[in-house]
Amino acid sequence: MSQELDVIGLLPAGGQATRLAPLPLSKELYPIGFWTDQDGKPKPKVVSHYLLEKMRLAGITKAFFILRPGKWDIPSYFGDGAILDLHLGYLTVHVPDGVPYTLNQAYPFVQNAIVALGFPDILFQPDDAYKQVLTRLAASQADVVLGLFPTAQYWKAGMVEFDSAGQVLKIIEKPKQTDLKYMWAIAVWTPRFSQFLQQFLQTHPPGAELPIGNVIQAGIAAGLRVEAEPFPAGSYLDVGTPEDLARAIHQFTPTQFA
Repeated sequence: MSQELDVIGLLPAGGQATRLAPLPLSKELYPIGFWTDQDGKPKPKVVSHYLLEKMRLAGITKAFFILRPGKWDIPSYFGDGAILDLHLGYLTVHVPDGVPYTLNQAYPFVQNAIVALGFPDILFQPDDAYKQVLTRLAASQADVVLGLFPTAQYWKAGMVEFDSAGQVLKIIEKPKQTDLKYMWAIAVWTPRFSQFLQQFLQTHPPGAELPIGNVIQAGIAAGLRVEAEPFPAGSYLDVGTPEDLARAIHQFTPTQFA
């Protein structure tokens, strides 16, 4: 079934970047490194460009940014997505209580599609990560496939317990202590999980911040099958703090521009 459906990228951009404030632009547009245009000229490369690029490498041709009102610099910058050979659209969210509510804004547009979730303020490897998780989704009976990355900073992440067959047993959000080694950073899912998300939020009105990992965990408890695609040699960097932003700038700036 999953091979016959459109794959649509979702990029939640509803946050206020309070850890980096004040910023003169949306953090998803912070320049990190460079790309080369059609004339061979180097151009500043904004952080969300990397995510869209990886989606495009997996054959994804449609994606939505879901924006908090006021972040109009994002559509102003990317426009219709031609810069990446993508069809980009933009939705707004007015519920400030976490990623699940942001993602649910897209339900009317993705309810019959495979969703590829990515966070537009992260940098990760490998480049073909989406291709691998989509391949696993197509070849399995999974409702959700999570892309897993090794991390030592478990207190910042949604840590994942999975068995030798790749079935996810548990997601623990930002544990104080754990022996788990992998966090999830990207995900793909079928219409069954999109419907579950919408129904789940109908019984959980906005209030306290709700991580999307908690909704996936609720899906597991409800009988949905969630699988893992680990990338043992992969890397993940969230640029949402000054320290990690500085690390990204240093890592992605070519020596001729340093």
